[in-house]
Amino acid sequence: MEGSCTCGAVSYQLTQRPLFTHCCHCTWCQRETGSAFALNAMIETENLQVSGVVEEMAIPSNSGKGQTIARCPTCKVALFSHYAGAGRLMAFVRVGTLRDPAACPPDIHIFTSTKLPWLVLDDKVPVLPEYYDRKAHWPQASLDRRLALLAKHAK
Repeated sequence: MEGSCTCGAVSYQLTQRPLFTHCCHCTWCQRETGSAFALNAMIETENLQVSGVVEEMAIPSNSGKGQTIARCPTCKVALFSHYAGAGRLMAFVRVGTLRDPAACPPDIHIFTSTKLPWLVLDDKVPVLPEYYDRKAHWPQASLDRRLALLAKHAK
């Protein structure tokens, strides 16, 4: 999978499929994106190859731990972020910046307790009012990749 910002100054390639894709409906994501939700594909940062220089911006998050957003320094499009929980080990790639965003549909809808009322969701993927238990929703292969990443960096 490949993607870029609007002006093309920064592009990227995912060297593996994402671990899991969140469609987050929290009010923080709504405000940050100026839309009804944020659609983020989680991937190990080592599997995200970036061409060009990104501008990093630290912003607050609902958890209180913040996040760092990587943006194109020219057109300012947000390409991916790092949240405090996973730190720099994981990148949350903005699916809308992929060349083919349809190739990365959501695996789960989260924080739907604050979903905009006019947005109708079907039952094709789990819809949860808040966050979720990773072990209950991630595929085993993604759980294994996450454990391998954590073990690799625990040394």
